[in-house]
Amino acid sequence: MASNLTSDSGIRLLINCISTTLALYLAIQLFKDLSGAHFNPIISIISWLRKELRSAELVLDLVGQLIGAVAGVALANLSFGSSALTFSTTSRGGSGQFLGEIVASAGLVVLVFSSWMKISIDRRPSLIALWIASAYFFTASTSFANPVVTVGRMFTNSYAGINPHSVTGFVLSQIIGGVLAMGFVQMMERLK
Repeated sequence: MASNLTSDSGIRLLINCISTTLALYLAIQLFKDLSGAHFNPIISIISWLRKELRSAELVLDLVGQLIGAVAGVALANLSFGSSALTFSTTSRGGSGQFLGEIVASAGLVVLVFSSWMKISIDRRPSLIALWIASAYFFTASTSFANPVVTVGRMFTNSYAGINPHSVTGFVLSQIIGGVLAMGFVQMMERLK
């Protein structure tokens, strides 16, 4: 929709940011009590490593996340008259974008697992959505911060897409961010 409304890239980014963060907030709020709102494989894997998620639940989460991301992209593409799935031609990469993904992913993981800060579960959806909204603008990558979102966006040749050749760098950066944040969270939990 942003591409249909304006050719100004700043306004397109703002439209995508608002839409993404509002939908993210609502999805987390709606599903936090049902499934823990696990939409991100990094969060699911860390939950499993922390023994907060059983192996069978992890597998279901990972499969569901991937299917959901690709199905969501197909639905969006079809909604705007495009082919259901088409590869993106938007190259994204470079040290600045990879660093942005490390920072965006690390911040997200810290917010999700920040038990030492005594943040209630009810406040986390808004904090996570605010983090992603701000990371849209303070990172060079526009804060994908989720490997399955990255894979899903590979299948849209829209403004939000990512070329398949760029996916590996983004996903590795997101994993690095998750690992660094997990170490930070463990350190903070020991200090409390």
